[in-house]
Amino acid sequence: MFLQNDEELNNLVTKICHLYEQISSLESLKPSKDVDTLFTQLVHTCIPPCPNIDLDNLPKRVQNIRSNLIRLCGQAEGLLETHFSTLLATYQYPLSHLNVFPYYTNYLKLGHLEYQILSQHLNLEPKHIAFVGSGPLPLTSIVLASNYLTKTSFHNYDIDPLANSKALALVSSDSDLSNRLVFKTTDIMDVTTDLREYDVVFLAALVGMDKEEKVKVIEHLAKYMAPGALLMLRSAHGARAFLYPVVDPDCDLGGFEVLSVYHPTDEVINSVVIARKFYDPMMLPGVNASSVDQQHVAAGAVGSPIILPNKCSHEVEAFNPLNIHANMIDELGFEEKLA
Repeated sequence: MFLQNDEELNNLVTKICHLYEQISSLESLKPSKDVDTLFTQLVHTCIPPCPNIDLDNLPKRVQNIRSNLIRLCGQAEGLLETHFSTLLATYQYPLSHLNVFPYYTNYLKLGHLEYQILSQHLNLEPKHIAFVGSGPLPLTSIVLASNYLTKTSFHNYDIDPLANSKALALVSSDSDLSNRLVFKTTDIMDVTTDLREYDVVFLAALVGMDKEEKVKVIEHLAKYMAPGALLMLRSAHGARAFLYPVVDPDCDLGGFEVLSVYHPTDEVINSVVIARKFYDPMMLPGVNASSVDQQHVAAGAVGSPIILPNKCSHEVEAFNPLNIHANMIDELGFEEKLA
């Protein structure tokens, strides 16, 4: 049900702020009954569509609470993934037991959605994909590599060596995935020319915990990704913006052409944004045309042919066996903007 008036909106914000006070008073964010209960309540509170919430016009105190809450959610998510990655590693074949992770079904749905979106903009399976911020439980890479992109190599970037060590342990018993999933311990801001190798770059929701950090990462990707390569980002919409950072397609994606935006209305929390790096080097932030490899401009992304953007690319219902399109709200009128 959509919120109909300011009273309902105020009640929603009041409830979120109350949950923030309880969460911020916890001694630890490691998985426990209290932690699980509070975060479950928070998620359920933020899931219903809320089209009339204006984040920029919220009181400063509420905006500060939102920023702090996103960081707390990020910390709790990291601890949850570490806990279950450690648990899964105790099995002889960890990948056979992924369903012990409580949100595994959500990752299956999100992976299915992201594959459908991605497949509309590439006519061949990409050779190389980068996932930035893969963490100790790289379920997106595992789901996509196992179920959809069965010949693609995934390079998973994370700044935490322990996270990468745990992630590697999950796939080491699988001869196929252990060859195709590579884990690199580095800050993505230190990766430059290697970014040209990738047909697609995924940016995790919690890479860049605030607007300034997120935009810096996007600008770095815009500078070094291959022209024509695709960028897939996770964002948030409505009250879900109290859980994850928001990427504004109109303001935050300099150097990229936004192709489409999807807002799930079910238990999949993250919105999905897909954009293509401009071929024109003069449209990149802070980059001179002379500094761009003109061969890459002509050839596009390395590894697979590029299709020009499709004005109807945001419509996926025609080939969506789960009818996910019925649960989406297309945020931007791209067809009107392009017409």
